Parts: sequence; structure tokens; C-alpha cells
Amino acid sequence: MALQHQSPAPTRLLALDALRGLTVLLMLLVNNAAIGEATPEQLMHAPFGGVSLADLVFPWFLFCMGASIPYSASSFARLGLPAWRFYARVFNRSALLFALGLFLTSSLAHTPVWALDVLQLIALAYLLAAILYRLAPPAGALLLLGGALLLGYWAAIRFVPVPGVGPGIFEEDRNLLLYLNHTYLEPLGLRGLLSVIPTAALALFGAAVSQILRSGGKRVLLELLGLGGLEVALGYTWSLDLPFSKAYWTPPYILLSAGLATLLLWGFYLLFDRKGWRVAWPLTIPGSNALLAYLAPILVKVWILQEWQLGPKTLQQAWLGWLVERWGTVGGGWLYTLGYILAWWLVLAWLYRRRIFLRV
Repeated sequence: MALQHQSPAPTRLLALDALRGLTVLLMLLVNNAAIGEATPEQLMHAPFGGVSLADLVFPWFLFCMGASIPYSASSFARLGLPAWRFYARVFNRSALLFALGLFLTSSLAHTPVWALDVLQLIALAYLLAAILYRLAPPAGALLLLGGALLLGYWAAIRFVPVPGVGPGIFEEDRNLLLYLNHTYLEPLGLRGLLSVIPTAALALFGAAVSQILRSGGKRVLLELLGLGGLEVALGYTWSLDLPFSKAYWTPPYILLSAGLATLLLWGFYLLFDRKGWRVAWPLTIPGSNALLAYLAPILVKVWILQEWQLGPKTLQQAWLGWLVERWGTVGGGWLYTLGYILAWWLVLAWLYRRRIFLRV
């Protein structure tokens, strides 16, 4: 892991940076919403069986992570490096991401914690997806591999019996995944480990989209539009059998997330990479430094805003309280939230101008 001074590669895909940047900004919006009961439903996680905008942030981050795999692999191929060097790089990146995740989880808990959280799951999904990518790099093969992972995950949920419940039951508080988490994985600090299977499938879908874009064919836009639409349709169709669920990363939820991400990437690619619109920079700035944009706002909030005192209140309480007193609960809450996002965007813009990026 390092803070690197570098120039963005000239062949860098603006659409991917823009999608990653949109995901980062949405993450900051969802994580820092401070308007209480006035928070729009789309900025809150949907109940079991539904999907909101807030539920799409994490899977889009995973999709973008998967979409970066072909570019990393191609750089190894251009240098003529052996396969073991690629695998060593993958294991190293996964270990560093996992360690950063443990550090962040422990910081939030104010005590050492061994658990699977956002970065830990990203690390494991990246590890599995990168290995599978090397086995079958063509876009069609990646889509089939991802689909096979989802089918296997679905078959286990539907046909493996749960003690005391039976097979085929998938309810929020009664299902195979919950049973395995409680019985075997939670005591080991590995609750959610099975989610690596569908999240790796999501990353493979992202890698497949990158392969389509890298092909540079005349039908790229049509292929992306068709693939995104098909994934959305399959996701909604599959939800008639298995509900959408972010907590359990169900296959319909994965397909819907991948399809919407593909459609967004199609739009960004058309506007920014094909038509050359120069309005991508508000998104590409956070998108080019996504790891730092995820870590730093959380750590600053936990270590400074929620710890440092200004009289009887923390800095966060004093800042939010001052805004609420002057502009009301809703107006002050929005000013707090948008102000925090703007402050971090400016920090990231400053780092971008100096070509400083956090890489693992």
C-alpha cells in the first residue's frame, strides 16, 4: 500500500472512473445523511425483498473493482511477466485490502475486531474473481462463470435442507445462509463468508464488461446496452423465485446491480469516451482515488469529529447543531451532509492535481 505520485494513464477509461466516482459520492451521501426521519427512502436500505439506491452503492463498488481486473492483467501481459507474478500481486493486494478492512472495522468499534466487513469482503471477492479471470478471460466465458456461481449459490439455498426448517425456505430470519452463519461462521469471526461467491460473480460481470469495452469493436455500445438490459430483466424475473436481498447477496440482487451498473457505464462511455464531453471531471476526481475516498472520511469522522470536544459537545454535534439552529432540521441536516461531501471532494481534487493516489 502506498500514496503514489503519478500521472493518470493516457488510456484510462473515463467511464469507469466516472462510475467509480459516482459510487464514492453516493457512499458519502448515504453514510453521512443527517436529516433523520426526513431522509428519502432511496437513501435508506430497503427492507427484505426490496432494493433502494443505497443498496446499490456497495455492489457498484464491487462491479468497478472487477472491471479493473482486465486492465491490471493486461499490464502484466504487456511486460511479459510470468503468471505467478500476477497471482502474487493478486494475493498481496487482497491481503492489504483485508488488513485495511480489519483496521477500519476495529477503528469503528474502538477495539481490535476480527470480522468480515466491506473491505474484507471486497478483498476476498477480488481474490476469487481475479483467479477465475485468469482461467477464462474472454467476456463470454466470464459471464458464464459468474452465472455458474450464482446458479450454484441459488441451488444451495433452494435445495439444501436447514435443520429444523427443511429445504427451500428463504425468509429473512429462516434460511440456509443464516443457519450456516450462526452455527459455523460467526463463532470464527467469518459471518458472511459465503457472500464471497455471489460478490465474486458480480466482479466477474464487471470484468466481462471491461473486456467488451477493451475490444473496441463497432458493436460495443449495442453489446453493453443489451447486456445491461438483459441482466436487469433476469434480475427482476429471478426475484419472483428468490427475493432481492443485500444482506444475503441473492442472485436477483446481483444481476440487478450488475445490469444497472452496466447501463450507467454504457451512458458514461458514450458521453465521456466516445463523444468527448468534458463534464466527467466532478466524478473522475473521486473515482481515481476511490480507496482513499472511502477510508479517509470514515476515519476523520470516527477519530476527530466524533471524538474531539468543543465544550460539552463533539465537533460533529456542535457543527450539526449550529446548522440546525439556523436552517432547521431538514435544511441544516442537508447543509451538514452536502458540506461534508464537498469538503472531501475538494481534498480529493487537491490530491488529484498533485497526482497523489492511494494504491494497494
